[in-house]
Amino acid sequence: MTSTAPVKSTAKSCTAKAAAEKTGAHTDEAAALIDNARSRIDALDDRIIGLVQERMAISAVIQEARITSGGRRINLSREMEILGQYRDALGKPGTSLAMTLLELCRGRA
Repeated sequence: MTSTAPVKSTAKSCTAKAAAEKTGAHTDEAAALIDNARSRIDALDDRIIGLVQERMAISAVIQEARITSGGRRINLSREMEILGQYRDALGKPGTSLAMTLLELCRGRA
């Protein structure tokens, strides 16, 4: 029995397969959209990392001023405000994110 189904070109088939493996998409259009969106996410992640590093540096200045003036390194009431702000804006996962940021910004004891 002879098949009458059209034969896809091997190159196009390989390209579609590679796109599907890389992006999970099943069409070239979807793969291109995903690649573009991932590039945007990568750029945002770079900015977020930079902002976190900036936050860490500013927090270190605050902690140094607090300790130098005889205070404690950590201000728990301020941390609770931050936890609430993130929770209100992002829901329960926001609390975890805020805790991670606070841990990063506490520095070393």
